[in-house]
Amino acid sequence: MSTRSMRTERRGKTSVQSALLATILVAACHGDSVSEQYSRMAAVDQYLMADSGAEIAMARSAAPKAIAQDANILILGRGGYKTAVDGKNGFICLVERSWMSPFDRPEFWNPKIRGPICYNPAAVKTVLPYTLNRTKLILAGLSKARVHKLIEASVAKKTLPAPEAGAMSYMLSKMGYLGDSAGQWCPHLMFHVPRTGEASWGANLAGSPVLFNDESRDVPEPETIFMVPVAYWSDGSAAPDMAIH
Repeated sequence: MSTRSMRTERRGKTSVQSALLATILVAACHGDSVSEQYSRMAAVDQYLMADSGAEIAMARSAAPKAIAQDANILILGRGGYKTAVDGKNGFICLVERSWMSPFDRPEFWNPKIRGPICYNPAAVKTVLPYTLNRTKLILAGLSKARVHKLIEASVAKKTLPAPEAGAMSYMLSKMGYLGDSAGQWCPHLMFHVPRTGEASWGANLAGSPVLFNDESRDVPEPETIFMVPVAYWSDGSAAPDMAIH
């Protein structure tokens, strides 16, 4: 490989990883101003969507129509998620809120965040419970620290199990908002596995399409997430080039 090619490859790898770390895993780089802006939970109404039809459409946009049209759809209410549409293919789509971020993320309480996601049957059984559990605790009015401790206790008791083999989810929505710096970010697949290191998947290596969701972030649930950006949104339109996004 020529020196120029090697430099180009390194730049491509660095730009992709930088996009990942600066968006999906946004952390200290946001600075104190962001931490102060979202230092506490906003009023519950700010996290809810008044139009259930709009929330259903956003949830469905997480996956290709062939999957989403037959999926169960959950929407968020004051007491947690509830079924809005009964499906028949074993997938469940919903819109996650900011509190599904790592606990040390400055935008943990950002009420504008909307993360459309669609879980396959294996993830429905073992990963969706993470979202339902966190959301229930948050909406019960418990402190962030208390929620963290209760999740740790549930993991220790194995009431929150590690992801089942084959657990994955779609995040292909153009309608999502993953943070003030992330915006839409890019369409991607997420693979949920028991805690492991990036080397086991060859993640973040030059030329590898697999990105690693840094497990050093403060996520108490027993999973590691590997992400694979894809070329198209769920509506079939072309996505931004990750090398320059």
